[in-house]
Amino acid sequence: MSLTGCLSRSSSTGNVAFLDAPGEPVSNCPLRVKYSCFQSSVVHVQVLVSFDTGSTSVVFHKYWTCEPGHTRTRVVTVSFPDWLVYRPDWIIRGSDWVLSCLLRAWIGPDESTGPGRFLGTSVTVPLDIHSPLSRPFKQHQLCAKWDTDLLRRVRSDDMPQCLEENEVASLLSTMYASTGERYGIIKTLQPFINEVLEGLRIKSIYYPWFAVSLWVLVEKPCSNHLCGLLLHIDSENNYVTPTMFLTDTGRIHVQVHGDAGHSSAFLSSFKVPLHQWCRISLEILGRVVSLWMHTCNVMLDDTHGYFVIGGGKFIRGIEGYYGPATYYRIQGLPCMFFETNPYRRQVAQLTKLLSQKYGKIVFKQFIDGCSHTHLLVKSLGSVRLYTVYILLLLPVLILYALVLRKISTAHSLDVITRMMPFLLQSGCLGDNRALHLSSVLYSSGFGVRRQPYKAWLLSLLAAQKDWRLTLLRLGHMHHVGDLEVTPDRDLSYAYYVNIARQTSMDQKNPSPQQTFVELIRLNDEETLKAQTNENDDLFHWLKLQARSGVAEAEQAMGRMLFWGQQGVSPDIQTAVKHYERGATTLRDPVSMYDYAIVLLTGQGVTKDVQRAVTFLKKAIEQGSVPAITALGWYYEQYEKDYEKAVHLWEEADAKGHPDAAMNLGVFYSQGLYLGQPADQFKAYKYYLKSAQRGHLNGGIELADIWIHGIPGQVARRPADAVLWGKWASEQNGYLGTVLRNGLNAYFRGDWIMSLIYYLSAAESGFEAAQFNVAYLCELNSVSPF
Repeated sequence: MSLTGCLSRSSSTGNVAFLDAPGEPVSNCPLRVKYSCFQSSVVHVQVLVSFDTGSTSVVFHKYWTCEPGHTRTRVVTVSFPDWLVYRPDWIIRGSDWVLSCLLRAWIGPDESTGPGRFLGTSVTVPLDIHSPLSRPFKQHQLCAKWDTDLLRRVRSDDMPQCLEENEVASLLSTMYASTGERYGIIKTLQPFINEVLEGLRIKSIYYPWFAVSLWVLVEKPCSNHLCGLLLHIDSENNYVTPTMFLTDTGRIHVQVHGDAGHSSAFLSSFKVPLHQWCRISLEILGRVVSLWMHTCNVMLDDTHGYFVIGGGKFIRGIEGYYGPATYYRIQGLPCMFFETNPYRRQVAQLTKLLSQKYGKIVFKQFIDGCSHTHLLVKSLGSVRLYTVYILLLLPVLILYALVLRKISTAHSLDVITRMMPFLLQSGCLGDNRALHLSSVLYSSGFGVRRQPYKAWLLSLLAAQKDWRLTLLRLGHMHHVGDLEVTPDRDLSYAYYVNIARQTSMDQKNPSPQQTFVELIRLNDEETLKAQTNENDDLFHWLKLQARSGVAEAEQAMGRMLFWGQQGVSPDIQTAVKHYERGATTLRDPVSMYDYAIVLLTGQGVTKDVQRAVTFLKKAIEQGSVPAITALGWYYEQYEKDYEKAVHLWEEADAKGHPDAAMNLGVFYSQGLYLGQPADQFKAYKYYLKSAQRGHLNGGIELADIWIHGIPGQVARRPADAVLWGKWASEQNGYLGTVLRNGLNAYFRGDWIMSLIYYLSAAESGFEAAQFNVAYLCELNSVSPF
């Protein structure tokens, strides 16, 4: 860039002008200065530089005398310093960041007079300054001296280099199976390191220029008024630019936030179809949102708050799949955007699998699938069926069990290959256990050809249906990464938090399908000897001890039967009888507490709150700390006496009870703590204390705070959040059942089925199961993989 023509100023003392001022600093720049004087004066030409430190510096200054007379022109060679013109190298040292550079001239009475000290003439031209690393290198016409070369080598590591920084942010690089609940992928963006990019980002806050691209596949219409697609939530929990929802009618609701604090929204003219991959793109170019003009001034600070792909704290996600999501921070959509798709393979493969359920001839495929199943049932010789109509329901109920029985009775791994089509068919008909097992077999290569990519796609199908073990497996996959997926802690947490919260609900609703998770390694002889069952001598001995009045035996019997521990099947009603006998006959404080809890909740016994309170008070008299917490819970839930509840919880917390710390954290979070306002930081400290004491919900709430952060108080810690989410998820009772099935198969000598069950848990990242898989392979002296 150059300025041509005449830039001048004149006054009663004369005039001065630049005829060909440069647009930017250049080396040894010849500059023509036109000037005239009405009296003897001095003409000055100067280059002034200001830095981001607040200082200024004169880098060039030349002056000469001017006598009255005609207008003259003089050529002045302006010597800009190399550090202002060229990129730093082994000779040119770097400087502070330059904010501005001014080329100026003036006429004064003497050599020492500045341009602002008199009423004379002056002219100023601002020059464009490039960042140091975007300037050209200087071609030095000399060889370095030995000391200069030595200094260059010593300083080579300190030479400034352009950091690679992408202004395009990937919010989701793969696919995410969404169950339509309040779980999503949380991402935060940081300021640019590059000062030029960061400067552009800051300038665009009040004049945003960005774009978002998001792939979605919707399986069912949104069950609420709105479902989350892409949410941007600020530190005050407000929806800000850009936020996109899916409505219950299938349209896209876009919401933006203005600089005056007002929000504006509009609906798309099109509807998102079901069972079809769609790419949703949103552009905001200045004040224009696609083809829509808004009266509000849109603003966006993408480093403020956090983004959510899918559901969040305040809204559910879609029932379906989220595909790759890209955010173009300071630019619009690229020119080739609509012609390229780097995820074609992923989308095509998952679409092919989904078409088995949602193709145009779904019912015909269902009938055909059941006809194939009829052949399997006949070949297994287990049952006889005389009508195809019965088969429409039969595969969902028994096909998976028939496949497992066939594998269990075989003496070779070849049977797994033959059973895979039927296992896949069972999954196609809606049995998520079959989808998960198929995924595990393809991932590990146990009895079949290893196909990790297909295994991942099958996991997506099962995870979208909320199958717990598959959620755990995908959480582990995205945590550690493998050949098909790259590590993504935020995506991993989205799966972990789903199963973690389900685990919390599962523990409040025990069922025969759940078993307590026990860390049992197959080489631990002492632990193996402690395992029992209803027909085992150890179980009968404990039962006899309990009837003889041994309190510890009553406690053990109640615990084993209630949670399904040490190989005993869950039997809540029988467990409650042991609690009652220990509480009423033996007056054991542990049994009193356990019996009071089931009376409060009505599990296995008729609910009787007052009787429960009586036993809690008796247990407290004998020093039961858990009973103190439970009594506080009674006062909170039934008496609404928050002051008394807090007093009891503080007492129990001082004695180290995790439930008490958890309850105090909830009170601080919800603003119920003795009339005090909500305090998320104090709640965080109690959640941390509760989690460290081993409380499941404490770990979940702690992870939730670390994944979101508390502005100005708790930094976001995704890596720690994932670890706590994983810890909570691995306490799920359905995982415990799989581990127990593996152990029972091991005791029966069924090596193949033991491996299959332990593989199901090992692929989900459970360390003890991984050890047992290795142990079984070593024990049999041959690898089946």
